[in-house]
Amino acid sequence: MDCQKLQKKVQRIYGKGVHVKERDGNVVLSGTLSSWEDVVNACTMCADKKRRYHVINDLELEGAEIPKMRIPKIQDQALEGRRPDVLIIGGGISGTSIARELMKWKLDVLLVEKEADVAMHASGRNDGEVHPGIDLGKGTLKQHYVIRGNRMYGKICKELDVPFKRCGQYVEMMHWSELIPVCLYAWQRKHICGVSDTKVIAGSALRKREPHMSKEMKFAVYNGSAGSVCPYGLTIAYAENAVQNGAEIALNTAVLSMEKEQGEIQSVLTNRGRIYPGIVINAAGTFAEDVAEMAGDRFYSIHPRRGTNAILDKKAGSLLGGIASWKMLKKTAQHTKGGGIVHTAHDNLLVGPDAVETYEKENFATEKSSIENTFAKQKIAVGELSERDIITYFTGVRAPTFEEDFVIEPGRKTKNLIHCAGIQSPGLTTAPAVAKDVAEMAACMVSKKHPVERNEEYSPYRKGVPRLREMPLEKRNELIQKNPDYGVIVCRCEEISRGEIIDALTSPLPVYTVDGVKKRVRPGMGRCQGGFCMPLVAQIISEVTGQPLEEVKKSGGDSYLLFGRTKVGDGNGI
Repeated sequence: MDCQKLQKKVQRIYGKGVHVKERDGNVVLSGTLSSWEDVVNACTMCADKKRRYHVINDLELEGAEIPKMRIPKIQDQALEGRRPDVLIIGGGISGTSIARELMKWKLDVLLVEKEADVAMHASGRNDGEVHPGIDLGKGTLKQHYVIRGNRMYGKICKELDVPFKRCGQYVEMMHWSELIPVCLYAWQRKHICGVSDTKVIAGSALRKREPHMSKEMKFAVYNGSAGSVCPYGLTIAYAENAVQNGAEIALNTAVLSMEKEQGEIQSVLTNRGRIYPGIVINAAGTFAEDVAEMAGDRFYSIHPRRGTNAILDKKAGSLLGGIASWKMLKKTAQHTKGGGIVHTAHDNLLVGPDAVETYEKENFATEKSSIENTFAKQKIAVGELSERDIITYFTGVRAPTFEEDFVIEPGRKTKNLIHCAGIQSPGLTTAPAVAKDVAEMAACMVSKKHPVERNEEYSPYRKGVPRLREMPLEKRNELIQKNPDYGVIVCRCEEISRGEIIDALTSPLPVYTVDGVKKRVRPGMGRCQGGFCMPLVAQIISEVTGQPLEEVKKSGGDSYLLFGRTKVGDGNGI
């Protein structure tokens, strides 16, 4: 690298207040800039897309204080003195899939997650697309793992009893002038990059498959291997299967600091006690850089990127049976296609996401402009899309590096550390393949400390809660005969019974919150968004757990639903 050349390049735009230097084979930017956009752009200018080095952001943002990680209020010693073979930091799709994969060995595995449930950040706040890898360049870790991970999805979802649909993806084009370059691009992706199902189809064939597509779309690149899965449902399934096979998952547990001696992590301090792990796997999402800093092994930086999605009512599901977006060949500085339309695993339509750079890792607020912009673009492809059909929207924060690639490797200065960082889109797709490699890396690392044997009792199978709404009437009646609770419908929008809710509350990883139940069996996911069923769900949680109704929470923290009784006398009014 030529840091002098990079410094001149950056200072030409941002002045002499920005300094570029080399440290341990990486590029470090320091100084002060007035906007976060400038910080991101300056670092991106110095990035090497071939990953010969990483960019480390030590720039200060003028007039702004970067929010610190939120810490759970709970303080106890529940984990004090725990000595797991492997400590996994982070309960997203990466952490939970690694935990499950590690149980193929006889290892003591502990996963800590600072939130009240798994999949609370990016893993529960994305579009659920299983990518084919069409838009990823050859040679990146992203591309390598997408190809492998996509092929594993059918088997993984069958084992974990998670709905998955290979519904196909269409990238549509409006101009005949783009046909030749697009055909060349498709050929390259198919024959060189390994995306073997890539093909170009005519607009007539497109509309035969998807009748609501605009006639303005002249042709499309099609990948039949693309699919749709529930991202938080899969993450929960991974976590439950890991627990079934002996892993421990500690929720409401945040990593605060680490002690390191002679190049190894000796202990990890949490709000629930000090842990003494054999090795540590850093799967902390947007906070992976912070964990790396604690471990004395920070050689990359994360620049958070917000993305907003809108969920449409199921009546809009007929507008599209697969995944679609339209594109122009014009180059853009954005790291996104501008979102798309996804027919979800639960037969809703999802529109989004956009991509907005931010320094706030835990700001999940939704901006009106994000919805307006994504709808304006996607209506060009499907004119019948309507904002009136939106039943909810949500925002997630991705965790890219400035190189826009994954960091999956052992620590460079810390011997007993593995990084699984920079995981952004398509991290959901890559999770099965990444987990396999990271678990093997971890098992090999542990084996240097003590012998590691295969776990002959490991079972890859997890049976989910019965989905009554998908059952034929005869099978549904049979289940109700065995347990009448399945005949009591609590959520009318999604046809969720009292029995399914109780099953969720007695699962291998139960979470006694309304949102925890919602993510597991879907009460409140319909058009009314819990307007009618939320009080009933809260009541069932109270009955099953024995906690007073006033103590039942929506999610975690202080998200109480009730604040006291409004009636007195008979003691029954709330």
